[in-house]
Amino acid sequence: MSGKKDIRMIDIIERIGKTSINATRSFRDTLSFAFTIILKMFSKNSYSSATRMVLINQIYFTSVQILPLFIGISIILGSLLIGIVFQIIKTLGLAEYLGRILMGLVVTELSPFVTVLLIALRSSSAINAEIAVMKVNKELNTLDKFNIDVIDYLFLPRVINGVISVVLLSALFSILTLTSGLLFSKLMFGMSLDTYSNVLLNSANFYDIVISLVKCCTFGFFITLIPIRFGLHATNDLTSIPIAVLNGMVDVFIAIVLIEVLSLILSFI
Repeated sequence: MSGKKDIRMIDIIERIGKTSINATRSFRDTLSFAFTIILKMFSKNSYSSATRMVLINQIYFTSVQILPLFIGISIILGSLLIGIVFQIIKTLGLAEYLGRILMGLVVTELSPFVTVLLIALRSSSAINAEIAVMKVNKELNTLDKFNIDVIDYLFLPRVINGVISVVLLSALFSILTLTSGLLFSKLMFGMSLDTYSNVLLNSANFYDIVISLVKCCTFGFFITLIPIRFGLHATNDLTSIPIAVLNGMVDVFIAIVLIEVLSLILSFI
């Protein structure tokens, strides 16, 4: 019996070790790929007319096409969250901290998190599948044969688009949510438009805005970078496409959680 238990324990330790090694390698490869993309971002030679055109199209597909759905979700979800927050503030008698809570919670935490989730569900999976299909169909090899830089033409515009889209849509979510707060402030606290606006402006903190901007940029960077990297892992078989997409999306959501946790830690330092 003790021998079987020892074998099982060894198997468990081996599985944990393999999982840890694979996770470490994946993290290292992601950082290495991120470093390559960042270097390309700050290179003037990366921005050809073709790259700029792809970037414009990507922004249109990610930020413009989603606007009707995004605005609807922002109004519904934002109003629900604001209503809950206002009710808690009123119950606990924290009306004097209303502006600080709204700016710190909505602008710094809720807006980037909700926005990145919506974009990840819609765009990250699409990017992952797109790159995987191009890998299987050997389109990437064709681009290389024509001396077209794959990173400049395909990868860089998508990563930059992710950063821009998350920043802009997060700002839109904040505006719509804080605007819906005007109705709740009137109903629950009898505030006028001027009073509510002054409360928000007086509570606006440059540090909160910087944290929100950095978080949005980091979110946008990794929710496009990771799908691209996993799309490149597809083999020559069509069956590898859904596997690449699944693995990529799992890592995307892990990255979102890690970035959110790190930002919370930094905000309390």
